[in-house]
This record gives sequence, C-alpha cells and structure tokens, in this order.
Amino acid sequence: MGAEVLARAKHVPMPARKVRRVVDRIRGLKADEALELLHVLPHAAALPVAKLIRSAIANAEENFGMSRDGLYVAKIAADDGPGVMPGKGWRRRFGGRGRSRPIRKRSSHLTVVLEEKVTSD
Repeated sequence: MGAEVLARAKHVPMPARKVRRVVDRIRGLKADEALELLHVLPHAAALPVAKLIRSAIANAEENFGMSRDGLYVAKIAADDGPGVMPGKGWRRRFGGRGRSRPIRKRSSHLTVVLEEKVTSD
C-alpha cells in the first residue's frame, strides 16, 4: 500500500443512486483503465466521475510527484448530498388525495482515493 491521494466533488446535480451504478464498476481498476471505461459508459454520471478521477490524477502528479502509471482507484464513494429545498414558486407534481408534492431535486457528493501500487522487489 502506497501513498493516498484524495479528491472530492460536492453538489453534483444527480442522485447518488444513479452515480453508484458507475462508481461500483470502476472500484479497484487502474486510474487510466477507469478513465477508458468511463469514456464508453452510456450513463450521464460517467462525466463527473471521470472529471473527478482526472483531478485526483493531477493532484497526485503535481502535489505528490507520483507517477500516473502506478495509480489505481482504491476507494470511491457516492454519498447523498442536499436536496433543493422546495419553496414558493418551485415546481410541483400531483400527490395523493388531491394534494401536490414538491419535485425532489437530488444531488450527491463524490469522493475518490487513488493509491500507488508498490511493487515488491
């Protein structure tokens, strides 16, 4: 286990449930392989996840002097972010018993930890 590099993206405007579909597929992959996979995935969540991984790779190279080749996705998580609070003027949809309910706009927080693979010589 080598050094760790952390990157976060907060308030991503899509539900964490949809982002987790993408996140679960790239956990444990090398960073470059993860970017290649994200490039071909049809999900909209692949874009912010790829952007976050590119940011983490840049952090590793610039701040820690790590090589891009040895980095892999050690941990990645998509957690629930705040929902937009419905107030006056927000869109509504039909609810039960003739009432209306606010449309819930969900967001998510993404966290990725890249580690450098150490080779045992």
